[in-house]
Order: sequence, then structure tokens, then C-alpha cells
Amino acid sequence: MTSVCYLGSILEYFPLHVPLSVETRSKLVPWICFVGRLTYQAGGMKIVVRGKQASRSEAPILVLAPHSTFIDGGIVYVTGFPSIIVRRESGLNPFIGKLINYTQPVYVWREDPNSRQNTIKEIIERTTSKEDWPQVMIFPEGTCTNRSCLITFKSGAFYPGVPVQPVCIRYPNKLDTVTWTWEGPGALKLLWLTLTQLNSSCEIEFLPVYNPSEAEKLDPKLYANNVRRLMAEALKIPVSDYTYDDCRIIRKAHQLHLPHASSIVKTHKLRYKLGLVASKTEEELVQKKTNNFGEVNLQEFAQILRLDERDPTTQQLFRIHDRLGQGKIDLEEYIFTVLATANASSELDKVEIAFDVCGSKMTMCLTQSELRKALRLSLRMPAEESNRIFQQARKQNVHTVSFEDVLIQLSTRTEYSHLFISNNESSKKAI
Repeated sequence: MTSVCYLGSILEYFPLHVPLSVETRSKLVPWICFVGRLTYQAGGMKIVVRGKQASRSEAPILVLAPHSTFIDGGIVYVTGFPSIIVRRESGLNPFIGKLINYTQPVYVWREDPNSRQNTIKEIIERTTSKEDWPQVMIFPEGTCTNRSCLITFKSGAFYPGVPVQPVCIRYPNKLDTVTWTWEGPGALKLLWLTLTQLNSSCEIEFLPVYNPSEAEKLDPKLYANNVRRLMAEALKIPVSDYTYDDCRIIRKAHQLHLPHASSIVKTHKLRYKLGLVASKTEEELVQKKTNNFGEVNLQEFAQILRLDERDPTTQQLFRIHDRLGQGKIDLEEYIFTVLATANASSELDKVEIAFDVCGSKMTMCLTQSELRKALRLSLRMPAEESNRIFQQARKQNVHTVSFEDVLIQLSTRTEYSHLFISNNESSKKAI
């Protein structure tokens, strides 16, 4: 991080909005890489390189894995400043943005629905061009993992059908101070822990160039899977069928304290296959409901969701939620989990979604039994505590409670104060 800021400040003096000549760039790159590696070494990070990097003519694309930490960014200094795939927001950073722009990156515009197609098009154009573009460096996993396996590679690096050079990354340190995932310390803490070590090391191994077969050129997924398997064998770790989207869902489930994260991922895949994700069937059911759903069997489950009960995918989706094997599932619990995963950004959102799901009418008011279920699903609250909240929240001679009245009662309890703190922080970020 320090090296990025330092190099970024150096590059302030270069007019990067004006394209540099190939000759000027070729003279500057070795010096920038030298300073970058030097700053890593000054921080106690020893970089060991094995194998030989191929030229652009041999392999226009460098495929790196596993991706597990922001420290992986130092590999640009080893590989001679190749072009990287990066979010557009990162390029606007006053320090790191200068360094990123110098790599002639392929920017990803997340707010643009056509961003994925445009990114793939740009990668294809650069890697097949006769012009003197740098190599393109891609982390095909698309997210950070703990290096225990290689998750599914995205196909972007493999659409051009050109040769790629696989590059394996290892951190063979006794104490792991670099892994940066959704469960664990943040970036600043990891940076501090790494800097306090006497020395750390990173191994970068360039494998032989992989030339795709005709079948692989026609099938990017096949190409990606074969390269992943080759890299996993070199790293001596297994592969996993989890994808970037799966990891995103798992991360959200952990952040929202939703149980059964692996089942949530399987549910999403099956719902996508059945067309429920696109049609938003569960949201429609909540908007139109007039009565509580309760427990349903497979036939009722399929009928309510407008599915074919004989479809193996429908049966598999039902079995995932029939955890006791009794042939029945709690449909409200199923719908709550689906909507919370899709729409909640805080635990307070979970409570509101539970009110929608568990109420019998669109009044945002719940009976005592409905409130018990809503708070059990959203906050895992014991029935006794829920009953106390109901009695304190309800008005005289009224047998239901409103969402606002329940929030008032929750805000007075220390154990639920975190709901409102996180919500306030989210509001500030939105502003």
C-alpha cells in the first residue's frame, strides 16, 4: 500500500492523460518496477520468482491464481506492468489511480449493464491486436479466497482463444498475515501484521504457456476449467465448483448472520435454473398474500411457486429446505431466506422483510404469534423475549403491533442496539 502511494505520487509528474510513446514507456517501466519491488522488500516481503515469463507474442494473457490478498497487486512489478482488469472507481483514486492508469487498464463499469460484454470485447481486441499492447493480467477467480482451493474461473480471459501463461501464487509463511476474505481481519490490520513480521515471502511461479486446442477455442468454459485443473495440480490443492457469485452470496449470508450459507448458494442456483430469480416469484407472493403460508408439502410447494412437482430440480429445491426429512417445509422461512439474501443490506432490513413475509395482510401489523415467527427468523429471538416485546409494543385494546412500535422496543434493548448503529452508518454512506 505504501509503495502504491509512493509510486502514485511520482507519477503525478507525468502527463498520463497524454498517451506516452512506446519508447518512453519502455524506458520508464523497468524503473517503476524496480522501485515497486524495492518498497516491498523494504516492508519485509521477499518475492521469489520461479520459471520464466513468456513474451506477449507467446502468451498475450497472464492468468494468476489463487487470488487471496491485496498484496497480490505487487505482482505487476514482477511481470513488467501488464494491463489489468479493474473497477473504474479505482482509477479515480488520487494515488493508486495514477499507477493503475499507467498500466493501460481495461476498466469495468459496474453500473453499466453491458460492462461484461464490453470488457470481453476489449480483452479480445487487445490480445489479438497487432499493435504493441502490454500483456493482459487477469485473476480469473474474480474474488479473494483463502488459497485452500481454486474456485471456478470466469471465462473472460479465455474468450479470445489465444495462448495464456498460468502463474501460480504462494505465500509459504509460518504465520498467515496476508489472506483477505470476508471472514477475518481487514486490510489495515493485515498490513500492520505483515509489516511487524521480520520477513515474509511470496512465491510466483510461471508455468509453461498453455496453447488451447480447437475445442477449447470454441468453448471458453472448457478452456478455463482445463487451465484451472492444471494450476491446481501445480499448487497441489483441489478445485471447487464455487463461483464468484457463490462467494458473494456466502459473504452476504455471513454478514447478515443467515444460517445454512451453503444451502443458500444451492437454493440460488436451483431458483435460477427454475426461472424463479428472473420472475421474482417469491416477491410477488408476498405482495399478493392474504393469508399465512405455514407448512407445505412438495405438491403444495410446486403449486404455489408455479413449478412442476415432477421436475427433479423442483424436488431438489424442496429437499434442501426439508431438513428434517418429514416431507414438509416452512414456506415462510423459505421465502424469508430468499428475500433477505436478495434484498437485505442490514439486519434491520431483515426485520422489515420478516414483517412482510409473516404478516397475513399488507398492513405491516402482526399478531403475537406472527411477531414471534418474524423475530425468530430475522433475529433468532427466543419466544419469551418476543412475547415481552409484543406486550410492551401493542397499544391498549389492540391485538396487533406495528413495525415502528416494535423498532422502538428493540432500540431500548442493549443487545439489539447494533441494529440501529449499522443502519445509521449505511445511511451516512448513502448520503
